[in-house]
Amino acid sequence: MPPRGGVTMGWMANLSSTLLLTLLLAVGLVFFLRAASKDRTTTVEVRSSRPPLEVLSQLSEWLLQRGWRAESTDPERRQLCFRAEVAASPWLAVLLSVLGAVGAACLGLVLRQLLPQLGWWPLLLALLGPAAGLIYRNRAMRAETLELRLISHDSATGSALRLRAHRDELIALELEMGPKLGLFSDGKLLSSPI
Repeated sequence: MPPRGGVTMGWMANLSSTLLLTLLLAVGLVFFLRAASKDRTTTVEVRSSRPPLEVLSQLSEWLLQRGWRAESTDPERRQLCFRAEVAASPWLAVLLSVLGAVGAACLGLVLRQLLPQLGWWPLLLALLGPAAGLIYRNRAMRAETLELRLISHDSATGSALRLRAHRDELIALELEMGPKLGLFSDGKLLSSPI
């Protein structure tokens, strides 16, 4: 029950600001869901002083060990294409479900205070929480491709490759295979924040 008299205005202002903050949290959750499942495909050019056959065979072997499968080869364009199924993180799905349930319950409590005639029904909004985890899981599970294209293969300068894949996979490739194959790029991939 809201207090009577002059305190009512302050009580309503507090409740309205709480409602606003709760709605902002819901907006934040929506943007977090979008960012967690966003496509981050990037193209980067790398060079190596080693011959192209050695570089391509070791990169192909490394990709196969990581669960990628060869999908197609195009000798005319000097391109290899690999494919893998990306799974959603179960822990992130659970975390998003819990955050969604807590946020929906908070919204239900605020609505309960604003509209007491609704009774405790607004608290049932908490049952919508697992929808956040399901939305994330459905959007994050997808097939991804990795393309290797030989740009130049000069015995004097080595080989140059254009790689197109998810940013995280390119970072892993640069960190793990870079020292082994003498791969180097402009370094922007490792220095960019997202």
